[in-house]
Amino acid sequence: MSNLSFKAAMIQMRTGLTPEPSLEQATALIRDAVKQGAQYVQTPEVSNMMQQNRTALFDHLKTQDDDLSLKAYRALAKELGIHLHVGSLAVLATPDRAANRSFLIGPDGAVIASYDKIHMFDIDLGNGETYRESANYQPGETAVITDLPWGRLGMTICYDLRFPALYRALAEAGASFLAIPSAFTKKTGEAHWHTLLRARAIENGCFVFAAAQGGLHENKRETFGHSLIVAPWGEVLAEAGTEPGVILATIDPAKVEAARKSVPSLQHGRRFGVADARDNPDYLHLVQAKS
Repeated sequence: MSNLSFKAAMIQMRTGLTPEPSLEQATALIRDAVKQGAQYVQTPEVSNMMQQNRTALFDHLKTQDDDLSLKAYRALAKELGIHLHVGSLAVLATPDRAANRSFLIGPDGAVIASYDKIHMFDIDLGNGETYRESANYQPGETAVITDLPWGRLGMTICYDLRFPALYRALAEAGASFLAIPSAFTKKTGEAHWHTLLRARAIENGCFVFAAAQGGLHENKRETFGHSLIVAPWGEVLAEAGTEPGVILATIDPAKVEAARKSVPSLQHGRRFGVADARDNPDYLHLVQAKS
């Protein structure tokens, strides 16, 4: 891990129904971030389009090799000489399934690593909001860790945030930075966004980079926004509101080592079994005695 500091930027977007306007929006914000000195720039989940209508989604889907947004982002990363992390794009995986795929692009325009979202957002929020990501997308099966010049990056997407074992595995594999590009709903974001992101940073001694979607989208979905950069001790280094824009922070990789030295929980983790105390007759007797 390098001890050199760098500037990280999170691009907050309000992705539309089609790729072209979304790409135009992101490109302008990425250029703005680089003007402010950003060397690593991350965009949110589904940076190319937010489509819940299956027919419309598949009308615009392209394979990774043919996706015009990815080609444009690769050219932009090369032009600007940055590490550009496209939080995710909806790309065609099979004739009847899309992939929610994240791409880390290097300063030479090459794709360094890609990651398919493992955990599908299939929930009923109880306020009329229902999501079935698995109806259109196939889940990934492999966690991905890759290299930045300043340390190792664990790649995840949005709903993955609720599965802490994934982040512990990435940290144990050497990640100093955890990427969590997202499109959190307003309801779940208000309740859990800050808490979960800070928890993932603290429990793993990692920086967390979380570019987010924000505001009311063309498809009438409302996302929470509040893109965050969190330090390994849990401090919020930068936070957005709900409008599209850019947040930046200077990242000192030495803080990872310092946090892990103070609380070396990565070294203290132990494997364990789970015993059901109800299988113990004495436990049943105690419960009956107290009832």
